[in-house]
Amino acid sequence: MRLVFKILLGLGVLVFLVVGVGVYVLKTSFPNVGDAPDVQIGATPERIARGRYLAHHVTVCIDCHSTRDWDHFAAPPLVGTEGKGGEVFPEEAGFSGTLIAPNITPAALGNWSDGEVVRAITSGVNKKGDALFPLMPYTVYAQMTQEDVYSVIAYVRTLKPIENTPPRSSLSFPMNWIVRTIPKPYAAPTPPDQSNYVVYGKYLATIGGCGECHTPHDHGTPLPGMHMAGGFEFLLPTGKVTRAANITPDMETGIGHWKRAYFIAQFKRFDKPEALKFPIQGGYNTVMPWTMYAGMTESDLGAIFDYLQTVPPVKNGVDKFPE
Repeated sequence: MRLVFKILLGLGVLVFLVVGVGVYVLKTSFPNVGDAPDVQIGATPERIARGRYLAHHVTVCIDCHSTRDWDHFAAPPLVGTEGKGGEVFPEEAGFSGTLIAPNITPAALGNWSDGEVVRAITSGVNKKGDALFPLMPYTVYAQMTQEDVYSVIAYVRTLKPIENTPPRSSLSFPMNWIVRTIPKPYAAPTPPDQSNYVVYGKYLATIGGCGECHTPHDHGTPLPGMHMAGGFEFLLPTGKVTRAANITPDMETGIGHWKRAYFIAQFKRFDKPEALKFPIQGGYNTVMPWTMYAGMTESDLGAIFDYLQTVPPVKNGVDKFPE
């Protein structure tokens, strides 16, 4: 009996030591992305214009960091709240804790260096050196060209300062420790050839997060063979569930039968002021920010369509509005 007690005690001490060492390593060695780069971004008119286009219509930074109007279809951001933060993503919706979008107007980022903002967007590490949960899709934004990253920052610096301090996000155990291992150093990619619609369309679809929402996941890991196949579930503020559509070129369950002009038109029907007040259809809303993506040029939307037609087709029927 005394021997068993000694063995159990020894095992307990060993586990305590292993956990202690693990916590120490995570605390002192991660996130491991290096210091914020020493850069000063010139706010040229061209950069600001490009950044505005990206932040509103492609990377849709303004979507998550503003107050969304869930009383209308596609929950467009309320005018005057651009960048103020405060949008809540609750644990009930499948997140590892309660996540809250921070304020990204100059009222909050005024004391951040350009390099610190670059690091947050592309590597997921904030000014204090804390790791961000990848609901802020820095793993996607890490695939943005350096010039596009700089352009977004140049534009965000021009937002109207709004004094607003949302509560901090809180992650559940063990994700509050795991998240420290996710950030990676940013390696700026080679700019894509914009004359090659498939290549440029892939770039836009990537930084626009199409795959993030239209690919089903299992605990944050994309399911193999299901890229863009739809089915990812979202809990709406009403308590109802909606699922992302299959946007692979499958002829029966995807968009294989769509024409390029039809794809573009599906977005452009929201590119008008009255779209901000479209009623909720059948009591169901969508997290898809149609009114924001609608501002993309027809050329860019067409490029995304051309790319999607090259994605492997997956037969996966999706009931987008399940009861």
